[in-house]
Amino acid sequence: MAISEFSKKYHEKMFPGYESKLLETDPQFIERFDNFAFDEVINQNDLDDKTRFMAILATLLGCQGIDEFKAMLPAALNFGVTPVEVKEIVYQAVAYLGIGRVFPFLHAVNDVLIARGIKLPLESQATTTTENRLEKGIQAQVDIFGEGMKEFYKSGPEESRHINHWLADNCFGDYYTRNGIDYNQREMITFCFLLAQGGCEPQLTSHAAANMKIGNDKQFLIKIISQSLPYIGYPRSLNALRCINEAEKQR
Repeated sequence: MAISEFSKKYHEKMFPGYESKLLETDPQFIERFDNFAFDEVINQNDLDDKTRFMAILATLLGCQGIDEFKAMLPAALNFGVTPVEVKEIVYQAVAYLGIGRVFPFLHAVNDVLIARGIKLPLESQATTTTENRLEKGIQAQVDIFGEGMKEFYKSGPEESRHINHWLADNCFGDYYTRNGIDYNQREMITFCFLLAQGGCEPQLTSHAAANMKIGNDKQFLIKIISQSLPYIGYPRSLNALRCINEAEKQR
């Protein structure tokens, strides 16, 4: 078995002039993996390359694949994902993964951008202030999930109500309101964060429904899962499919 011509050409687009050492140490494995990930999976659907690589980066954040993230980040930039979009993916990941898991990825992005001669910090994408982040965050929740979210920040038992408040002012008010990527892209990467980390099936189902509500339909989400599968494996991919189906039933 040899690496297919399509896989070779796609690999060259991702990593111009680079040849993996695994071709020498693990040739049988790399032939099978490259033919699967960079030919069979790529050609499974018509997802555009930029969206594919945004999903891959978000998925690698979710599964904590820091070494693969470092490898795939230059490829994402080569396929048109902008430095601003990369930063927005990493920033938003903090709300779903926590800084403890995102910290090394933030530094990895900075290292790659600096090595490419990109001046940091990038242009600000913030649109809210300390005074209006709650109001704007609530509006973002309503835009994505529906009118039922208007009073959600005040709901729940008194001892834990502050967490729903934080979801509005921090998760949505600080991150979803930023420029750089739109609601559809933000919900797509959130879907990837959740499907990749596992153990978040209730939230994954909820965000699958939110994706569908704003236009990222079931077929689109299946395309995202398909492109993420080589990086997270079958169990979490199949769990994500189940959550999509459950979200569709609930809608």
